[in-house]
Amino acid sequence: MKLKIGVIGVGHLGSIHARLLAENPEAELLGVRDILPERNLHLAAELNVKAYQNLEEIINECDALVISVPTSLHYEVASKCIAAGKHCLIEKPITAKYSEAVALIDEAHNRDVLIQVGHVERFNPALAAVKSYDLKPLFIESHRLGQFKPRARDVSVIHDLMIHDIDIILQLVNSEVKSIDANGVNVLTDTTDIANARITFENGCVANITASRISAHPMRKMRIFQKDAYLSLDFQEHKVEVYRIHDSDYSPQSGIPATMLGSIETGINNKNIYFEIPQVIKTNAIAEEQTAFIRAIKNEGENPVGADEAALALKVAEEIIELIYR
Repeated sequence: MKLKIGVIGVGHLGSIHARLLAENPEAELLGVRDILPERNLHLAAELNVKAYQNLEEIINECDALVISVPTSLHYEVASKCIAAGKHCLIEKPITAKYSEAVALIDEAHNRDVLIQVGHVERFNPALAAVKSYDLKPLFIESHRLGQFKPRARDVSVIHDLMIHDIDIILQLVNSEVKSIDANGVNVLTDTTDIANARITFENGCVANITASRISAHPMRKMRIFQKDAYLSLDFQEHKVEVYRIHDSDYSPQSGIPATMLGSIETGINNKNIYFEIPQVIKTNAIAEEQTAFIRAIKNEGENPVGADEAALALKVAEEIIELIYR
């Protein structure tokens, strides 16, 4: 049975959600709701679905909602959906404030409602391509640079871009945060447009995260360094490179072609460096995210980005912002 889903907020990202849900065989897009009547009617007509005129109506008629309103409204809208017992896919960040996220989690628990959060990079094919590796990061370097887009002015670059990498890094490292150092500047907006954060974890790993929304050349890259390997992930181009140290008699078992780049002297543990290019299976990350949401509701899969994880990423983001403005 198809899940009846509505989309609340059909700006840039919300309209993408609506179009993909209209094509999803596991969903029935019931309709859309936007504060701008013309945009609401136009997309509804395009997709041949209902253009809801008020929030309560779309909430009551759907099984689940995708919430893609401005971040400042996430808590207000999601809270109404949860009160009605409706499952929510909330665009990141989960809420504008960590305290709101905590309250929302409590509300969802009391109503037995599922919340999934739109940290869509979790579904990036480049990240999926390295899941088979035994990742034990010691140092992570990430750069997420974007060109300026006026639609994102309601939040800082930390909430807008950096939080993607914060979320991924928290999952990769899987350790408590020990300390954070951060710097940032306002350039075009009243909030931070360029930021850098250095996070030290209890297990010794260090992550250096840079984000900018006023870059001439977009970039979404992450480099992972560990004792036996170096991995380079390009989230934008969906490419991965892996450099691993193995004994000189190493023979790849994974089916991934490995090229020996250089030889370390026999006296230094008789090891060589191998270069691998894992296969990246390109998919639509938002479509994958939606399908995972539907299957989690139907108890056919795990919730891949739970509210607790999203709240933790938001908490770290808030700490970074506080350090910048102290």
